[in-house]
Amino acid sequence: MYDSLELKLKAKKIKLVAFDVDGVMTDGSLIYLPDGTQAKTFDAKDGLGIVMLNTAGFLSAIITAKETNVVKQRAKTLGITKLFMNQKNKMLALEELCKEFSLTYDEVMYMGDDLPDIDVLKTVGLSVCPNDAIESVKHICDIVTSKDGGKGAVREVCDFLLSSKGITFEDLRKPYKQ
Repeated sequence: MYDSLELKLKAKKIKLVAFDVDGVMTDGSLIYLPDGTQAKTFDAKDGLGIVMLNTAGFLSAIITAKETNVVKQRAKTLGITKLFMNQKNKMLALEELCKEFSLTYDEVMYMGDDLPDIDVLKTVGLSVCPNDAIESVKHICDIVTSKDGGKGAVREVCDFLLSSKGITFEDLRKPYKQ
């Protein structure tokens, strides 16, 4: 998938994966229900990718500028290690994550797609965006996935991270065989 030696070396250092939500874990659509609550569509394969990373020992985080019950539930379902909502300055969340888990920026992968993500993407060890991210984000990212946000982009990078650490799908299937 990503054959560059530089990318593989960066990926081997990663201990924590963090994701934006709208445009990354979803296709960016905002659906408002008659009662004013919000609905979002998530890709099940993307979710399993995050679960596999957690199973393999990665820490995981969501850093999003909005707060919705849908995101809280998704984070709980996936076993996300840390959830940051209402983050207008996403760098503060990144700094808190690194401090709490004694990590350097080089040990963090972040996946974002738009202007609020740029500072974090410029700072982390491995920066990733979906294929449909805005152009200014694509230009600064180490990886631009072949898939769009909410359509398999998260799973694509999860699979890459696992393979870069020599973790096979067979290793991760063991809990599902019981």
